[in-house]
Amino acid sequence: MEVDHVESTYYEYGTAAERWDRALMFFDAKEYVTAARILGGLVEEVPEQVAPRLLLARAYYHSARLRKAETELLAVLERDPVEHYARLMLGRTLERQGRSEEATPHLRLAAALAGEFPDEGDREESAAA
Repeated sequence: MEVDHVESTYYEYGTAAERWDRALMFFDAKEYVTAARILGGLVEEVPEQVAPRLLLARAYYHSARLRKAETELLAVLERDPVEHYARLMLGRTLERQGRSEEATPHLRLAAALAGEFPDEGDREESAAA
């Protein structure tokens, strides 16, 4: 029982900025589960901020918790519908779940938001297909 208390204290310890730095450190070290654990509390504390939620979604994605990643990405897009990276990640998350048809509009919108438009030749090939 005492170990659980110590672990939860560690993940919750410090200011929001200190926890953000700690989460980034774990994320950069590819310790995605630990990063997600820290970020989960941070997102609860500051739900209006996009950056912690987006990093939480990335941690979930990289640790193959795709439904959780999808939930966080949808929350990001609800707050900021033109957040291009969240749109791209949502598309990739859906693809990774075998939901390619649902992913396509998100991937297209992400490309458009990034300023990536198909070449004229690509459009003609698509129309011919």
